[in-house]
Amino acid sequence: MDPQGPLRGPWGAVWLGAARRHTDMATSNDTLARLAAVIDARRTGDPDKSYVARLFRKGTDAILKKVGEEATEVVMAAKDGARERLVGEVADLWFHTMIALAQFGLTPADVLAELERREGQSGLEEFAARKLQKRESEGT
Repeated sequence: MDPQGPLRGPWGAVWLGAARRHTDMATSNDTLARLAAVIDARRTGDPDKSYVARLFRKGTDAILKKVGEEATEVVMAAKDGARERLVGEVADLWFHTMIALAQFGLTPADVLAELERREGQSGLEEFAARKLQKRESEGT
């Protein structure tokens, strides 16, 4: 994939065909992997030409601030019942979250592996296990 290719969007850097709806998990995983590759390729680019490079140049605090802003916009769209806007805001949140992952040397594959690890486990059981693990690590 050409890192300077036709990827555009509300972030000024990326568009991966939001109109395409993928129900096939492999295709969705591929989309995330392609987007991660674009983020990685643009990470060290010219901040005057790349929104991704500009965010990385500004550092962790700027990236995390943007994730927080996007999360708030997701909540607002959901509370308004604005389905199309909600999809767009979640796309923005995922995009910026992927930048945060990259900042810490992680990829969507790391998150997908964690989701797969949790698959089939009750949310309540998973929460209880994490709570117990935290108590044990704190020695309480």
